[in-house]
Amino acid sequence: MSPWPNPSTILCGSFGIGSPIADAGVMFMAEPPCPPELILRSAALRQGFSADEVQEKRRRGEWVALRPGAYVPADALKAMDPLDRHLALIAATMRRAPEDATLSHLSAACLWRIDLWEPTLRAVQLTRPSSGGGHRRRSLQTFRTALPAEDVVTLDGYRVTAAARTVVDLAKQLPFEAAVVAADSALHAGITTVEELTAAADRQTHCPGLGGARRVIAFADGRSESVGESRTRVMIHRAALPRPEPQYEVRSTGGVLLGRADFGWEELRTLGEFDGREKYGRRLRPGQLPGDAVFQEKLREDAMRDLGWQFVRLTWADLDHPADALTRIKRALERGGRFRGG
Repeated sequence: MSPWPNPSTILCGSFGIGSPIADAGVMFMAEPPCPPELILRSAALRQGFSADEVQEKRRRGEWVALRPGAYVPADALKAMDPLDRHLALIAATMRRAPEDATLSHLSAACLWRIDLWEPTLRAVQLTRPSSGGGHRRRSLQTFRTALPAEDVVTLDGYRVTAAARTVVDLAKQLPFEAAVVAADSALHAGITTVEELTAAADRQTHCPGLGGARRVIAFADGRSESVGESRTRVMIHRAALPRPEPQYEVRSTGGVLLGRADFGWEELRTLGEFDGREKYGRRLRPGQLPGDAVFQEKLREDAMRDLGWQFVRLTWADLDHPADALTRIKRALERGGRFRGG
């Protein structure tokens, strides 16, 4: 039998969820939820560990510190993806956060499960409602700005910026491409609308980055279904090519639906597809194998080509090195235009 108590017993057996309390019209939990992987030093001491035993677990590398006084078993940490690791860091941080602190920016996006492109998740991001300057430490970044009640909700037991406010905050901070990925994801998931994004931006007057956020809102489109599709739209936009229609439906001359393409240039008789690894798995019907889905996709593409549609397929590598991909798109658009004109 192991001489050490089960980490989940150390933690969640020692802390119960508190009763809801009201603040600025928002209900939130006084005691945030405790993930089973998280080990708090204070809880371990109450469960019978000595300070030396805690230190020994750390020295041996069995417990890894997320922040002072909060650890995760090394094996559990290895199994965590960046999102899970950040959620554990949020749980450790919010147990000592001021009552007026609200999870925001990238941390709020993680809780909303908004898609992010190459995020830096080393620090929990909070917003506090004041006009003073923010600060940044190794595992915590605090913003200070106005935070209206309508911009705060309760999510998973935490005070969190509303989805619309979260997207606007990200759009003020992130590069255009990464901000569009987040905005498209939030719109596609149905957790916010363009109208709500606009209203959230309107509530932030004289804020740095607000002009960039408005450009992101104007460009965002919830019809994009993946990070790859959003990045492809940005790539096409930056090249000043005609703007495609997302999720374009192609029909036969008799009106029968042949299929749907990620992008469509109707006037130029051209279709675009982003082929991420997850695509065919997402389209599988019950009992269908990936090879069957690929074959059916080819049959649909052949039927569309017979009607004069040009096809361009894009991958992750094309987004990282877009010159060749843009050349292929331009050639397809030219061919499609000639077919249309002929």
